[in-house]
Amino acid sequence: MQRAVFNDGFKALYKTELGSIQACTKQISGELKVCSKVLKNEGNAPYVLYADNSKATVVLFHGLSDSPFFLRSIAEHLQRQGFTSIVGLTPGHGKFDADADMEDPHLKQRWLTHSQTLINLAKQLGEPLFIGGFSTGGAFATHYMLNNPDDVAGLLLFSGALQLADNAESMSKVWGIKWVAKWFDGEYQSQGPNPYKYPGVGLYSALVLMDVINDIRDLIDLKNQDNSALNVPIYAAHSASDKTTLIEGVEYLMENVSGEHSLFKVDESYELCHADLPISSIQIVAMKFNKSMVKEYEKCAIPEANPLHRNMLNMMMYFLNRHTS
Repeated sequence: MQRAVFNDGFKALYKTELGSIQACTKQISGELKVCSKVLKNEGNAPYVLYADNSKATVVLFHGLSDSPFFLRSIAEHLQRQGFTSIVGLTPGHGKFDADADMEDPHLKQRWLTHSQTLINLAKQLGEPLFIGGFSTGGAFATHYMLNNPDDVAGLLLFSGALQLADNAESMSKVWGIKWVAKWFDGEYQSQGPNPYKYPGVGLYSALVLMDVINDIRDLIDLKNQDNSALNVPIYAAHSASDKTTLIEGVEYLMENVSGEHSLFKVDESYELCHADLPISSIQIVAMKFNKSMVKEYEKCAIPEANPLHRNMLNMMMYFLNRHTS
């Protein structure tokens, strides 16, 4: 009964967001996936992977400009280990035409409302609830956790976007920069070498992300001023070589939230790029990335699998099992 109610709510959420939904051509055992003609392909669709005798539910959000595909290997591993995983599709993502969405003046509120709605739906499954995400998705989960610490059993961050590069942070402080950003972005491009990711991150959407990050910092400051006790265990995986979202942001969160935290830090010697952290070798093959459309000599232009992917998942499972037993 709980699962049926959740399934109906999950479908209704994306019917509202996408305008229409349709049956998917391919789903694995235990999977609920919501497809739509407005999506570039089914790999961009939101999905649920139900585990038999589920120990807990994990809600995950993907990053800016990418899609639920990027969290597929993590979600499938969770399912195999007895955890139901729910991977949402952030408004404005995965679509053939994303121009209006990615310039929406209400984009921040749409993003945060979506994450809150999906998490509230997940509560209906009646299990311990973990939330998290990759990059920007990690910021959404963190924002929710800081506002609702009693609702979650733990937070999972993969390349969590809690601090951006200095130039991005500085630009966000310029008056009127969002208006300039919309003009600079022009028509938002959705087609590129990766069928599961937009070819670039729009300046406007990056500035909206910066607004979310600033909200998170304000929430942390407010909790500290009020001496409010925050106790939520955090698991974070991050590359020390990440120049897009800096590891210092994640470390700052862990310093200011009490709990039994675990940090899986990929050493700089691996030179692991930001977007590659959640990617397995199987995903690289499935991605069918068109190398001819990029300049191969540019660092991080071509996706590569995380060489420590299995270790990262093993440490994640140790964390989850410790906090569900």
